[in-house]
Formats: sequence, C-alpha cells, structure tokens
Amino acid sequence: MRNLKSIALALVALVTFTTTAQTKKINVSKSTINWTGKKVTGEHTGTINLKEGNLVFKKGLVKGGTFTVDMTSINTTDLKGEWKDKLDGHLKADDFFGVEKFKTATLVFKNISTKNKNNYTVTADLTIKGITKPVTFDLVVNGTTASANVKIDRTKYDIKYGSGSFFSDLGDKTINDEFELKVNLAW
Repeated sequence: MRNLKSIALALVALVTFTTTAQTKKINVSKSTINWTGKKVTGEHTGTINLKEGNLVFKKGLVKGGTFTVDMTSINTTDLKGEWKDKLDGHLKADDFFGVEKFKTATLVFKNISTKNKNNYTVTADLTIKGITKPVTFDLVVNGTTASANVKIDRTKYDIKYGSGSFFSDLGDKTINDEFELKVNLAW
C-alpha cells in the first residue's frame, strides 16, 4: 500500500511538472543585444543592455516572454573618442530615443507559433518612447540559450530624424528607417 501511494504521488508530481508553466529568468550579464543602424554612406553598430527578462515554457515549448531594455545604456561600438560620444549623445537625445524621459523599452510576447521544438515565430508588443507597436521575429532556442534577429521600423515610434520617408533632400545624410537587433539570451 505504501509503495502504491509513493507511485501515485510521483505520477501527480510528473503530470504537474509537465503541464505547469516554467518561468526562466534571463541572466542579463550573460545576455547581449547588438544593434546595427544603416545609412546611405555606411552603418553604425553598438550594444544596449537588457535590464530584466524572462521566457515562459510549458511542456518544453516557449509560451511567453517579457523583457525590459535599459535605453540609457545605448553604446556605439564602431567609433571612438569624440565621434563615439557625439553619436551616443545623439541617440540618447529627444530626436532619437529620448532616454532622459524614456529610460526603458519593453517587449511582451503576444502570439507564438511553433515551427518545430526549437524554432518559433513570435509577435510581440514593443514599446519605445511610450509608443507600443507589434513586431514579428523568429526565435531559436538551444538548451539554456535563445537568439533572435529583430528588425524595427524606428519611424513607428516617432523617431524620424534623417528619415527619407519624412524628409526630402537629405541626400547622403539619409538614415534607414529600420534598424536591427541581434539578441542572444541566456538563463
């Protein structure tokens, strides 16, 4: 009888474990976000720090996620000295990300389609400068890591500086509307 009780408890624990959601807290010190912004005459690259985040799994599949990015950490990596300081300052200014007022950006998963066990298409609400718009991207999970390339149209978040979609006669000073984030997460 005692053996039967132990087996029953083990089965209940197994069923509970496989049907309940598990939240994996992202290790922000081991995770990276690299950005690339392009213009007519080239591109700039840099990093930005994840403040906090988590992925939610159920039965081994991604079922949710929330992330907060520290916008004050915008850092240019392809320049040095005065030019780096100028670009970092401009990206933090009101005509770009306005980080004095909007210190964070958030991403909240809303819809997740499973391509296969490790590959997903995610539609999420991205909030930048207090403006929330949907973005769609692919997410690849590999063990205790995940990666995604996310393309963002900055003009949807009222970041129009140097945009050929809003200003004419910019010539070689035109900046692409889209920028890309290469995200690598670890937990």
